[in-house]
Amino acid sequence: MIDKLEFFIALARQQHFGRAAEECGITQPTLSAAIRQLEEQLGVVLVVRGSRFLGLTPEGQRVLEWARRIVGDTRTMREEMRAARRGLAGHIRLAAIPTALAMVRRITEPFQRRHPNVTFSVLSRTSLQVLSLLDDLEIDAGITYLDNEPLGRVTSVPLYSERYHLITAAGAPLADREEVTWTEVSSLRLCLLTADMQNRRIINKHMAEAGVTVTPTLESNSMIVLFSHIRTGQWASIMPRNVAESFGFPQQIRMIPITEPDASHLVGLVATHREPYTPLVSALLHEARSLATAEAFDRNLLSNDDNPILT
Repeated sequence: MIDKLEFFIALARQQHFGRAAEECGITQPTLSAAIRQLEEQLGVVLVVRGSRFLGLTPEGQRVLEWARRIVGDTRTMREEMRAARRGLAGHIRLAAIPTALAMVRRITEPFQRRHPNVTFSVLSRTSLQVLSLLDDLEIDAGITYLDNEPLGRVTSVPLYSERYHLITAAGAPLADREEVTWTEVSSLRLCLLTADMQNRRIINKHMAEAGVTVTPTLESNSMIVLFSHIRTGQWASIMPRNVAESFGFPQQIRMIPITEPDASHLVGLVATHREPYTPLVSALLHEARSLATAEAFDRNLLSNDDNPILT
């Protein structure tokens, strides 16, 4: 039954019998037979069939919810028993929004130091893709925005806040300013993330709040592409300061706070809400909470002028 449910989840994800069979490492006739056997066992039709996959029936949509839950719980049980025998080991699959990729190491490095038998894979994805991958059990956790768009039923751990800055070359327009407004930034030659990225939707929203629109002359889903164009001195961009600093910009690059509004958005770790969590996800959530506590402590130190540590 579990195998058939996993095949069904793959079919719902791929929406194509051939691709789903390839993902599962079986032949298409084997997959089709397994889905029909599942339908017979449950007494309902799960898939709308024609000359090709046409979607799930209403009953199929409901079974998909149960399948994700049952398969997820089964994997949790297997991991928990494996951890009881051999200690924490295995592979964690993470997906992160592009602006959060630079900080992933702040979780993975201490985690792997504590648990050397755990490996990671890290994917760059949009915020919507992060949530979709969680739903489809293709990742164990994600790093995304927490306070801007609906997240659904997830467990979240806030990690840090993004505050937006104009990133531009020294000598470029507005580069000599201590702060700039969204209205002023809208007039520059900008390179920004693509429109499918939540970071871009956030920028568009704040531009609209300022009564202007933004039309970048270059778009990319890669932060590295944006950084390389900023360094030419021909483009400016809008980025969180922590992202810009992670690339070690030289002195001729300026990072200028954007005001009116002075906007920030919360970024954190998300995992599918279920009890119990797999041992790996439980340990990852613990690591994220430890990092969040340390970040909050550092911010309190920096904001306290009377703190003797800083004097």
